[in-house]
Amino acid sequence: MWSNPVRSREKGASIAHVLEMIRTHPGKPPVDEQVLSRCIEACYDCAQSCTSCADACLAEQDAQTLVRCIRLNLDCAEVCATTGNLLTREVEFDFDVARTVVEACAVACRVCGDECERHAQHMEHCRVCAETCRECEQACNDVVASLTA
Repeated sequence: MWSNPVRSREKGASIAHVLEMIRTHPGKPPVDEQVLSRCIEACYDCAQSCTSCADACLAEQDAQTLVRCIRLNLDCAEVCATTGNLLTREVEFDFDVARTVVEACAVACRVCGDECERHAQHMEHCRVCAETCRECEQACNDVVASLTA
């Protein structure tokens, strides 16, 4: 099960210990510490946002019209949580597996973000979720670029 780092959006700071754990790990991280930390945090943040957005969609009056959004939110949440977990483990890191999972996460975030943007002007939770998906997509793309560099 994944754990969600607590974030303060107003200050842009995280009280999660992701970077500290990466720095204290006896092995060398597979990519730049900052890039890796930002992606792990973005994945967990997005997983939480997507789960919450799906739940909020279910509470909407016209929930039946939001089935695609709910499904994509739940799928994105699962992919993000898995990606965060995979990137957290550095011992015997496999670049091919990581690249494939992180690329899949970026796609899930793009598709989910696109769907949430369709509802964003009427549903604030979808606007927030779309923003979080975009942040995670970018963080994943940054990791992929680091893995191929």
